Amino acid sequence: MTDTDETSPRRRARPVDPRLVRYATASRPFFIAIGAITLAQTAVIVAFAWLLTRAIVGAIDGMPWAELVPTLAAFGGVVALRAVLVWAREAVAARAAARVQTQLRTALLDAVDELGPGWLAGRNSAHLAITAGRGLDALEAYFGRYLPQLIATVIATPVIIVVMWREDWISGLTVVLTIPLIPIFMVLIGLATRAVQQRQWKTLHQLAARFSDTVQGLSTLKVFGRQHRASASIERVTDGYRRETMRVLRISFLSGFALEFLASISVAIIAVSIGFRLIDGTLALTVGLFVLLLAPEAYLPLRQVGVQFHAAAEGVAATDDVFAVLDDARAHPRATRDRRGADDAGGDLVVTDMRVHRGERVLPCVSFTSSPRRVTLIEGPSGTGKSSLLAALRGAAHFDGTAAFCGADVRDLAPSSWLAWAGQQPGLIMGTIADNVTLGDAAPDPGLVRRSLDLACAGDLDPRRALGAQGAGLSGGQAQRVAVARAFYRHLRGAAQIIALDEPSAALDASTEERLWRSVRELADSGATVLLVSHRTSARVIADDIVRLEAREVVT
Repeated sequence: MTDTDETSPRRRARPVDPRLVRYATASRPFFIAIGAITLAQTAVIVAFAWLLTRAIVGAIDGMPWAELVPTLAAFGGVVALRAVLVWAREAVAARAAARVQTQLRTALLDAVDELGPGWLAGRNSAHLAITAGRGLDALEAYFGRYLPQLIATVIATPVIIVVMWREDWISGLTVVLTIPLIPIFMVLIGLATRAVQQRQWKTLHQLAARFSDTVQGLSTLKVFGRQHRASASIERVTDGYRRETMRVLRISFLSGFALEFLASISVAIIAVSIGFRLIDGTLALTVGLFVLLLAPEAYLPLRQVGVQFHAAAEGVAATDDVFAVLDDARAHPRATRDRRGADDAGGDLVVTDMRVHRGERVLPCVSFTSSPRRVTLIEGPSGTGKSSLLAALRGAAHFDGTAAFCGADVRDLAPSSWLAWAGQQPGLIMGTIADNVTLGDAAPDPGLVRRSLDLACAGDLDPRRALGAQGAGLSGGQAQRVAVARAFYRHLRGAAQIIALDEPSAALDASTEERLWRSVRELADSGATVLLVSHRTSARVIADDIVRLEAREVVT
């Protein structure tokens, strides 16, 4: 992900990233509510200290029980109110964290959809999954611990200092002179912590990516006897993550100790000053005790900001990654994407001088017209761009030239509105076979599911059969046929006019392949526009038009 001004270290150094308010509107009422609760808590803290002081001094001075009881009753009420306010703060923070998590996850998915498959192909999907999952889950600590303490530092600390200064200016001045030491040490420790926390977060992403790659390629690794090496590699990355986590914990404990030590020393200075002045009679016990009770509360929010920063660091790092994706979507808007569909289901697909970009390669120039009731076969040697052509049509690759369906540029159309696609990788998900066939359909049609499976030569599969992750439980050929059935279902459901199949018979025997070709021909004769990528010569039997790509045309 490219760094923008929004994701620069200078921007990340801010206590609260302003993009949080921009992208997560649920955070706005949270700040208002926490501010109000913090103001009430500050008043309660001052009242708590004053009533406790009055009760203690009254007891020492021999205050009559009848006068002391109302003070103790008020003190008990303040204690109960303080507990209620703490509960309210926790409840508001938990609710806000849940809403912000939902908003940011939704915004992240919408941004990925907006940026398109082409953008996603250049990103680490495991990285995005960790960010959207565990990373955003860490916002609970950010909203529940860090932000409330940050707001308390802004509201409570100044109010308490003013109250202390009003009662005893020497103690107030002592707080003003000593309290800056805490943020200075917080900055110094934060600078040392940031690099360690970023390494920990990066190592977690590496671990997720390595594990994902190993699981996907496990069968190949076993064939070549490399599974133990892959396991050792995961073990090394895991051990690295453990070490980085321990470094973060060590710095967190050091930070907590340093902040507690500074605050304790500062309170001790105030206590010693009050003690000497009580002895020489220049300060009343009521004022001294009241100020002494308030002194720890003046330092507490700032101390807690430093302590809770470490607990919230993972959530902060995750939001940085989310904001980077959202910034990309804002910087490269696709205003009409997913808003327009094909107006005329019977229109042609017209491709003119299309050159697909795949990395640094520019693939052959292609021009053709594919019409309803016709099968357009795309053939040629491996590497000439047959699959890349379909990738470009569905938005997963950049291309020069034009490609229009029903007169509209396909780059301005949502692929789901006009294209039913089955790739070389089945792309199945955990769930039943029916769930995979009807993917994206809010109201599945069981009859069409069965018909689609029959057309895809998978009529022997039970639609209710449960599959594991990535379609575990099916053979390669069965998984491929389920993916083809999904494309057929989408067309039969009326959701897409064009059926695009990429090597649909690669894992089929000759007999099953012949049946599949008959099904493709049947759908075309019924009105479908079919784009068929295949290296099998048998596909020529059902083709109305043949587009041949040549390797010599590839530009590097």
